[in-house]
Amino acid sequence: MTVFAAASLKESFTALGKEFEQQHPGTEVTFNFGGSDTLAASITGGAPADVFAAASPKTMKIVTDQKDTAGAPATFVRNQLEIATLPGNPDRISSLKDLTRSGLKVVLCDKAVPCGAAAQKALTAAGLELTPVSYEQDVKSALNKVVLKEADAAVVYKTDVKAAGGKVEGVEFPEAAKAVNDYPIALLDNARDSAAAKAFIALVRSAEGQKVLTQAGFLKP
Repeated sequence: MTVFAAASLKESFTALGKEFEQQHPGTEVTFNFGGSDTLAASITGGAPADVFAAASPKTMKIVTDQKDTAGAPATFVRNQLEIATLPGNPDRISSLKDLTRSGLKVVLCDKAVPCGAAAQKALTAAGLELTPVSYEQDVKSALNKVVLKEADAAVVYKTDVKAAGGKVEGVEFPEAAKAVNDYPIALLDNARDSAAAKAFIALVRSAEGQKVLTQAGFLKP
């Protein structure tokens, strides 16, 4: 069974995949993590997959518009943005406005990716304009620029800051509340193993699945 999932779900879905394999001996779960827009384009282009978990309803709509889902998508978690800075926050970043300081190397997700669209929404809410040093294809790539010290800060999800442990430091900002992303999950029309796919979706939405996801920093739907 193949699951296409937003990059921000990597840690929690990998854990749930292992759990699922233990519960269903003989079933192997393969994941393809990446930017939701890229994954959606792959699915509509005919890439074989059983389940799609996107980081925004907009990217899920790309798939539903093409009638590539077998049922209505369900929101299973929500996620909020946070600023990832270098450990110890040496640049003393305390707000979204601080990211507009000259000389500061800031990375954003591409505007087509849910984390990038959410960042733009937050910047608009704050009345700010920001020119990043780069736009990244998914949230893990944006975070990695800070981890590798190639950037001073990145606007990513709280869950990614948490997953990075001590490699980055998170800075909350109020405008993030105006750009919370809903994450929908759906069974795909061309699923090769729809029974296993339905069971995986059920696990994700179960109390057990929700516990794994909330521990990773996701918000309840």
